[in-house]
Amino acid sequence: MLGIFTLSGLKDTTTKYRVTLFSLNLICYGTILLVNMTLILTIILEDKLHKPMYIFLCNLCFNSLYGTAAFHPKFLFDLLANTYVISHTGCLLQVFFIYSYATTDFSILAVMAYDRYLAICRPLEYNAIMIKQRIAFLVCFSRLVPMICLSVALIMSFTLTLCGSHVDKLYCDNWSVLLLSCHSTTSNNIFGYLVIILYFSHALFIMSSY
Repeated sequence: MLGIFTLSGLKDTTTKYRVTLFSLNLICYGTILLVNMTLILTIILEDKLHKPMYIFLCNLCFNSLYGTAAFHPKFLFDLLANTYVISHTGCLLQVFFIYSYATTDFSILAVMAYDRYLAICRPLEYNAIMIKQRIAFLVCFSRLVPMICLSVALIMSFTLTLCGSHVDKLYCDNWSVLLLSCHSTTSNNIFGYLVIILYFSHALFIMSSY
């Protein structure tokens, strides 16, 4: 098993462009932190916003902080230090955090679509359905199911024997890691397609709710 991966997405970037990219990404990351933390604190501190829609929005903001923390700090460090390497464990953890962020976003948006459907199509039953226990269940569902799916995928990827260490991306992604495997990755691919189908169905539900 290889210990270090090389990320080559920025290998040909000049110093001038690295400084520009660093500045833009620092501003972008700072804005993401500021906006999401402001929304979270506003929802937490304002009693009038302690309603299902805003609770789900708060969950979405937390997920945004979680997901961007998996990419921006490492990317900014690479630009500043001009080093594009990551450990095997670090690479798989980045895969886990980025993918779980994306799938959790789909789950949260699906939950918000369900909430909107109830509010519009079944307004008289809304308060009876969206009780505290149901809201807690939906929040847990939107976070735990993606975590379980990605934990299984991470374990499957971790057991692979790799024959390369070159990832032609700015960050680690599961497909790039699978391409480095010395052996067949059929089981990984099948599981990956099942997860894609699961979250594609989330997307269909979100669109159909409109």
